[in-house]
Amino acid sequence: ARIILTADRATAPAGATRPAQTTVPGIRKLVAVASGKGGVGKSTVAANLAFALARAGQTVGLLDADIYGPSVPTLLGIQGRARVENDRLQPESRHGIKALSMGMMTDPSKAIVWRGPMASSALVQMVEQCDWGALDVLVIDLPPGTGDIQLTMAQKLKPDGAVIVSTPQDLALIDARRAVAMFAEVNVRVLGVVENMAGYHCPNCGHVSDPFGHGGAEAEAATMGVPFLGRLPLQMDVRSAADAGQPISGPVAALFDEIARGVIVTVGL
Repeated sequence: ARIILTADRATAPAGATRPAQTTVPGIRKLVAVASGKGGVGKSTVAANLAFALARAGQTVGLLDADIYGPSVPTLLGIQGRARVENDRLQPESRHGIKALSMGMMTDPSKAIVWRGPMASSALVQMVEQCDWGALDVLVIDLPPGTGDIQLTMAQKLKPDGAVIVSTPQDLALIDARRAVAMFAEVNVRVLGVVENMAGYHCPNCGHVSDPFGHGGAEAEAATMGVPFLGRLPLQMDVRSAADAGQPISGPVAALFDEIARGVIVTVGL
């Protein structure tokens, strides 16, 4: 039996001084990866950002905070249920990082039908009641939107920064603006914006096209006054690696390494 308690806890009093370290013992930095809307490749970016941070010499964990639609088990090739030892959840180690997801604790064929407070409480417990060990950084893959889970993460876990993922077209950028505004309201620094699915290189004819536009996220980052971390192409290799539960390799991996270096410098790892 696996039991997840859902009782809410009081938030820190207004004006409380934030500690230099995170609120979770053993974890130096918390970095959230967020988007205003779904379908922009946020989870793939979060997983490969975690891989890139590990390649840069950081000790990394990846938490799948998308309670209702967990995808990290697929992205990392994890099967089976999470283990519990000494009343603490045990993350799985894959490709040099530790990972935990609600998908490792539930039947993948069944929907998770929970109200917002239950999902939010589960998020906090997966961070605080997991045996992460000593980590330089825990990457938190947030669900899309600006709801209960995002607010709970910001108020109770107090992340050191957030990376916003968007595709270049205006429809996605509208929601990316909302995500940036939400983090500003809860005093979480936006580390930068990543433009995903920016440009498609046909492997047969070599033609380069921009089905979702080009440069929209970079221009929006400049307008909002936040850093632009990089641009990632729309490639078959990215999809194949994600479905196979493997890190991306080749030129796109180098792009993730550059994004990771930006995060390392900005967040102070």
